[in-house]
Amino acid sequence: MKIRQNIRHFATKKALTMPVIGDIATEKMVDLHVRIFGERADPDHRDEREAHMAAFFECTFDTYLAALDAGFPEAEAREITHIQANFDFYNYGWTEMMEFPADELEAHYERYEEFFERYDIDIANPLGDFRTMEIPDAPATLEKLDNPVHPHAEGGFADDVYVEDETGEVNVGGTDEPENVDVNAAPGLQDVDEETA
Repeated sequence: MKIRQNIRHFATKKALTMPVIGDIATEKMVDLHVRIFGERADPDHRDEREAHMAAFFECTFDTYLAALDAGFPEAEAREITHIQANFDFYNYGWTEMMEFPADELEAHYERYEEFFERYDIDIANPLGDFRTMEIPDAPATLEKLDNPVHPHAEGGFADDVYVEDETGEVNVGGTDEPENVDVNAAPGLQDVDEETA
């Protein structure tokens, strides 16, 4: 799939992997993702989906850390979590929130099949072993699956992770992680003191 990558993503990665700050970063990132995907949701259904998204996204940050531990680079670890979210959106018929078309679900699964199988993740069970809390249910719009509309999806990127950098250039696989990343560059962590962690 096509994702963006810049210094904020590397700062977030650093923050998420730190003691104490990791919990703060997770909370900030959950809030950010609920807002971003909430803005993509049908306005008539946005509010009723927020609690579900918040709990779901919180679990995916454990997936992200496990993917990093497994040796995946930042872009791929993050892509794995976005694939999980798109599986969930599809299962609920929230097609307007999907980042890639429904007909690319299998292709995205197959790219990370070994990792997904290790944690019992599949399209029907997008969190697998990372379902570590109760995920509030939310009303489905399954009728949208009959003729899915994906206003926010970008198709044609199912064979690899395509990363758009700050200049707008798109490369396969992402960019090299910079040295001496400051966690304060991560969203919501501008006032965090690394020395206290």
